[in-house]
Amino acid sequence: MASFVLIPGGWHGGWMYAALSARLQQAGHDACAVTLSGLEQTPARAAHAVNLDTHIADVIDLLTIEDLSEVILCAHSYGGMVATGVADRVPERLAALIYLDAFAPENGQSWWDLAGDAYRRFVIERAGHDGLTALPREGSDPRRRPHPLGTFIQALKLHSPAPAALQRTFVYASGWSATPFTAQYERLRNDPAWRVHAFACGHDVVQHAPDETFDLLIETAREVAAT
Repeated sequence: MASFVLIPGGWHGGWMYAALSARLQQAGHDACAVTLSGLEQTPARAAHAVNLDTHIADVIDLLTIEDLSEVILCAHSYGGMVATGVADRVPERLAALIYLDAFAPENGQSWWDLAGDAYRRFVIERAGHDGLTALPREGSDPRRRPHPLGTFIQALKLHSPAPAALQRTFVYASGWSATPFTAQYERLRNDPAWRVHAFACGHDVVQHAPDETFDLLIETAREVAAT
């Protein structure tokens, strides 16, 4: 039995993983989908009090309170910023990282650095009247929440290299033209420390390629169990 912790992307809560979580649990695994601070249906913290460090702490608190180990940490999009920070702080609790069309930042980089001009413009255009959040796209899932801007702007500070034993996988969604992940894909697929897959689907990998995503997570669980 594997332990999966699932981190959503921007504007999303743990609800985005509902179907995948249920499927993993039916296969005999533990699966917990996190809703990060400020993205709850009724946020427990004001947006000005939430940054990238807050979100990293959210996941570390879960791992610590639940005393989870050998965790397969799976992140989508912005969630890769969080997963990378968690792996830096508590690598001893993790067995593998899976980035589903997600940012894999290096030290000192922020979402703002990596997202590209089009997404920076989008965030500016969607800034709420408070100047502290970016509103979700009009007509999108009504469960999406305004996203705290501090989490996009704060640079990630890494303290140590990723352990060589920590398996890292990146899934590149090749089926959308606006992807900011092409350069990352080209870089990581030539890096022996990474396993790289390309799915011919849109950015919402969990929804657009559910079977491929599930199979990848199950295969990762088998490999972790075998080590």
